[in-house]
Amino acid sequence: MARTRSTKAAPADSKASEPKTNSSKFSLPPQADNPSKVFILPSKATPEARIVTLPNPRHGRPARYLVCQETGIYEFTKIATPKTTPRSWLIETQSDSPSGENATKSSVSMGQDLYLATLVDPLFLVLPALTETRSKGSEGKRLFLSSDDHFDKLPQDSSHLSEILRCDKTRRLIESRMGVICDTVDAGDETMFRINEKKLVEAILDKAKRMREGGLAPSMEEKFVKKALEAPILVQKQEQTETTTVTKTESPTATPVESTDSQSTVTTTETEVSQPSTAATSLSEETVTDNIVSAIEASADVVGLQRLRVAFTFICSGYIASSLATQLEELLRKEALVDFSPLDEYLAKLAKLRAEAMAAHAIDYSRKRGLDEEEDEARAKKRKMEEEKKKKSLESRGVRDLKKVNTKGMKKMSDFFKKK
Repeated sequence: MARTRSTKAAPADSKASEPKTNSSKFSLPPQADNPSKVFILPSKATPEARIVTLPNPRHGRPARYLVCQETGIYEFTKIATPKTTPRSWLIETQSDSPSGENATKSSVSMGQDLYLATLVDPLFLVLPALTETRSKGSEGKRLFLSSDDHFDKLPQDSSHLSEILRCDKTRRLIESRMGVICDTVDAGDETMFRINEKKLVEAILDKAKRMREGGLAPSMEEKFVKKALEAPILVQKQEQTETTTVTKTESPTATPVESTDSQSTVTTTETEVSQPSTAATSLSEETVTDNIVSAIEASADVVGLQRLRVAFTFICSGYIASSLATQLEELLRKEALVDFSPLDEYLAKLAKLRAEAMAAHAIDYSRKRGLDEEEDEARAKKRKMEEEKKKKSLESRGVRDLKKVNTKGMKKMSDFFKKK
């Protein structure tokens, strides 16, 4: 068998077989499991400021704070967005290189929360220790103790309190704030502290007044002030009568009259002038308008007292334990540091009006429901009559005549089909 010359296959293009790679000018680092957090720190804070862990005065659990020796102690307020809305942060940092050029580095943080540092009064941090200094005897009367004895009563787990107290400025700041709400006595070179509930209420009340003067947050103003003082709406019907007068005036006419005297040749012409006649017609029209008004309106004093109470409650709910907050609210009411009687009277009257409005609404609803049922029955009866009338109109004359036949004494049709 003759051999045939086989052609050698052309070598495959190695360049075409290589996959194409898209090179990017910028490369992003891999996503971290624990995204970095974004903090906004005060510009007045010194570089020596540190983030520490201290027990939260409300519930006692560890929380983060920023402690600066020069400006004070700051708490972190978390500003979060809904988890259903994905957010990220593009962070750009500049570092000074040895050559004198600023090197810019960028990074993306997938953590969508923002932490804002705001000043906090140090007296709230030591308040749990001050309220627990009761002796076992003498009916639980509180004792004068030194600041270190009070600090030892605070939770020590995961707390950096002992480290920040080593700074003299921070210690003096905390002790000065303790002196605002405590009775003090000097025992040699050391000052002893014992909490005074009345001073504590006055201190919180001053903070609430400053908060009221600065203005509440829009959400708090809407929910706890406007809606809390909003009264039921009343609809008043006003009848107005409009009277329109139409006047018609007829113009005067002159009629000449000639008289002739037989003894004189002089002719005299007399003119009779008629007075203008006036006809007046009055038209009256009655209109009924609905005027929507509020049952009662809160005065400026009542609104101010409500804002003050809301601010006081907000401070207690954020920085003071619930049991102590209840005692402070009762003490504020007993000491009568602020006269809340106008606000209480308004709220009592408002509660009465709301109850009356709810009762009237329930009566109107039941009455309307009864009327609706009557209308439904009348509508069903009318529909039934119309159907019967329509059915009768479709019957032939023979059927109508058969219905008029007297069948008394006649057998029924079924009798003819019975078995014999």
